[in-house]
Amino acid sequence: MNTPAPACACGIALVLLLLLAVPQTSTAQKNDIDIYSLTVDCKVSSRFAHTVVTSRVVNRADTQQEATFQMELPKKAFITNFSMIIDGVTYPGNIKEKAAAQKQYSEAVARGESAGLVKATGRKTEQFQVSVSVAPTAKVTFELVYEELLKRHLGVYELLLKVRPQQLVKHLQMDIHIFEPQGICSLETESTFLTNELADALTTSQNETKAHIRFKPTLSQQQKSPEQQDTVVDGNFIVRYDVNRTVSGGSIQIENGYFVHYFAPEGLPTIPKNVIFVIDKSGSMQGKKIQQTREALNKILDDLSPKDQFNLVSFSREATQWMPSLMPASSENVAKARSYVSGIQAQGGTNINGAMLMAVQLLDKANQEELLPFGSVSLIILLTDGDPTAGVTDPKKIQKNVQDAIGGHYSLFCLGFGFDVSYAFLEKLALDNSGLARRIYEDSDSAVQLQDFYQEVANPLLTAVAFKYPSNTVEELTQENFRLLFKGSEMVVAGKLRDQGSDVLSAQVNGQLLLQNITFQTEAEVAEQEKQFQSPKYIFHNFMERLWAYLTIQQLLEKIVSASDTEKQALETRALGLSLNYSFVTPLTSMVVTKPEGQEESEVAEKPVENENSHRDIPSGHAVFRSQAMGNRKFRKTGSGSVDPWLANRGGFRRQASGKIPIPPRHGLPGPVHYHHHSAHPLYDMTPDIMGVAYVPSLESSAPAGPDGVFYDMDLGIKEPTTTAPTLAPIQAPPVILPLPGQSVDRLCVDIKHSQGPMNLLSDPDQGVEVTGQYEMEKAQFSWIEVTFKNLQLQIRASPEHVVVTRNRRNSVYKWKETLFSVMPGFKMTMDKAGLLLLNSPDRVTIGLLFWDGPGQGVRLLLQDTDRFSSHVSGTLGQFYQDVLWEPPAADDDSKRTLRVDGRDHSATRQLKLDYQEKVPGTEISCWSVEL
Repeated sequence: MNTPAPACACGIALVLLLLLAVPQTSTAQKNDIDIYSLTVDCKVSSRFAHTVVTSRVVNRADTQQEATFQMELPKKAFITNFSMIIDGVTYPGNIKEKAAAQKQYSEAVARGESAGLVKATGRKTEQFQVSVSVAPTAKVTFELVYEELLKRHLGVYELLLKVRPQQLVKHLQMDIHIFEPQGICSLETESTFLTNELADALTTSQNETKAHIRFKPTLSQQQKSPEQQDTVVDGNFIVRYDVNRTVSGGSIQIENGYFVHYFAPEGLPTIPKNVIFVIDKSGSMQGKKIQQTREALNKILDDLSPKDQFNLVSFSREATQWMPSLMPASSENVAKARSYVSGIQAQGGTNINGAMLMAVQLLDKANQEELLPFGSVSLIILLTDGDPTAGVTDPKKIQKNVQDAIGGHYSLFCLGFGFDVSYAFLEKLALDNSGLARRIYEDSDSAVQLQDFYQEVANPLLTAVAFKYPSNTVEELTQENFRLLFKGSEMVVAGKLRDQGSDVLSAQVNGQLLLQNITFQTEAEVAEQEKQFQSPKYIFHNFMERLWAYLTIQQLLEKIVSASDTEKQALETRALGLSLNYSFVTPLTSMVVTKPEGQEESEVAEKPVENENSHRDIPSGHAVFRSQAMGNRKFRKTGSGSVDPWLANRGGFRRQASGKIPIPPRHGLPGPVHYHHHSAHPLYDMTPDIMGVAYVPSLESSAPAGPDGVFYDMDLGIKEPTTTAPTLAPIQAPPVILPLPGQSVDRLCVDIKHSQGPMNLLSDPDQGVEVTGQYEMEKAQFSWIEVTFKNLQLQIRASPEHVVVTRNRRNSVYKWKETLFSVMPGFKMTMDKAGLLLLNSPDRVTIGLLFWDGPGQGVRLLLQDTDRFSSHVSGTLGQFYQDVLWEPPAADDDSKRTLRVDGRDHSATRQLKLDYQEKVPGTEISCWSVEL
């Protein structure tokens, strides 16, 4: 990764979603359809992404085969072209008005095939799929083009490419060209399939305004192993970037007679807000949904500014307010609200109308009594998982009642939890009242989704924002007036320059900050701006006009939702005209995909819309872990629980040709080494107790013992023995193993016997790192561990459910045991399929977080390069990296010593422990054990 330009004032990260081009069978070459070339070319010019995916296949069989082109693209993207070239003949996709296409292909529509080419497949993606029959030795080229204006989300644009060729591809290449006249100030990459070896196929170059990312793996790099023909390229590839920003009136960019104006000023103070949280507690919210809602609300309450005011309205059949009026967000009031939230129970019906009117009345009352802070912003956030069943139940009446009550004074944001709620109802309810709607997906990260949405609206910066341009210089402008500007977002206005206009385009942006008028001004030289987009090969030329058309259509589609019946016709007519003129597949158009004569009739691709059933088949995403057999070993259960799947997936001892497993050499420190001896059946307890559950290998009674009575070479039989060896005290893994630098003993096993609340495990101000955790005594595990890198404004929180990475208020959620390779300036984060997350930073301590499954599920901590801790490190574990003094062993018992840490004495006992950092079945170590 190249060194980035100086840090920008605020963040943008860029997102693109792509690629899935595969034959229909899960193992592509089973039907001899071979993808010999798969390329993705993405040109991002001033936020507008133009992506071309090209897949070339050949039928190597001697019979006709079916080839399928399949790809995922962002929901906000518009497909602009698709074609198939078969034996030199091009079969294009033709974009038509939806009604005309459906009439022409009524039989396909009746069979439900017309919309089958594009369907929703994830939270942010849609899947495009076309199949065609291919004659023996024939070649087919598929090409799909789509475009999208990337939207700023919590200071980030994110370019996500979903890469799943499902076979080795001779020519696999992705090229991403980014051009930002404002200047690129940082660049990051992340992947769920990259490894240190495969990372060599990734190259990145960057200068002040341009970046080029190329991923071009060889066939050998794509292979999982030399013996396997399966590909390791399977998952997400993400690019994030940031641009330079100032406090000015934004950036105006001009190309081919069109302009775009981006506005996201930095350095503005946050406006105080008055927020009412309206929470559904009806019976359908029972279980995990209400639990996650409580979790998210507690986090959101903690994030309120002391200058804010808030209240809570919970509702089922009846609505209840927490307090009779708005409350200042003091620490005392937040604590009381958290207590109230913890007591919310789900039961009863769903009275959305009553709850919403109660929320509006609370704001009206405070406004009438002049209790709202000067210049503050008032918001209502509604969370519900179902349709109204109590009180007023007619959706149209509720929408009218709420709109009349709000009267344009407040903004309403609606969150639909799951798919039992009418999203169309919530979307109109929000758009009618200057807000927006969002789907919350039922998954382990639902609480994080709720927190992310709140962060989007948590920091209002300006109200009543209006863009003004000289009327004689521009025409056909997109939306010019906006109610609110939030931190981390961006306002965009595009338009057409008039002929014979001025050589300079000037702009004025007016807004209100704490009820004071504030004006930003900026201007751009037309000829100079035009010139910078004319020559570069990496630019998709004439993109600005398409950007304008894309933005205009998106805004028209949004207006249609809240428009009256008389207004809808005119809006639809204009949106349809633009869609056809610029060849966009939108909700008003369809693309007719033609096929060779003799194959099934042409198919119709339509743009899916957010509805109640579009995502019901989306997997929950919960990881499933299974125990795996290890060679011919059989385990006898001597307690409750199951074999630890983390160990099972970490690999183990290699079987020898004799079918016997060697005992590993014992690692550890000088000192007594303990073996277990029994007169009847000597046994080396090779398989440790995992979370208090011992698994002992079944041994043939005739197995020979070594000279010291220990089985150093055991034949693991497949029959249960007729006699049972005595159960031994299990060897356990300690909660924490610390490698100690500069000591005569190199490992310290720490047993935590006393814990109340979150623990400060490590804190090193010189390294800029802090580690905290919650230890559960009953499970003898950490229920969560949080690592904070203060210099990077980066936080990683690991729990048994998932890993949440937070940077600049933006959360990314990762499942355990899914590979991850993330690189940003000065930091690398990787995770393997065994559930080991490593956090690396140059010249800093490496921190590992390990998912621990089985009884007592939790998270483990690992440390490497501990000699890099500074002399200022502290904390429950950090204290052991200060000056530690080891007293000599006792004369009569060399298995006991005393170590002095920061003036306090700790008794240490030499014990056998299981090193949970090693592979299956774990390595026994002799370490000094300390209790805290």
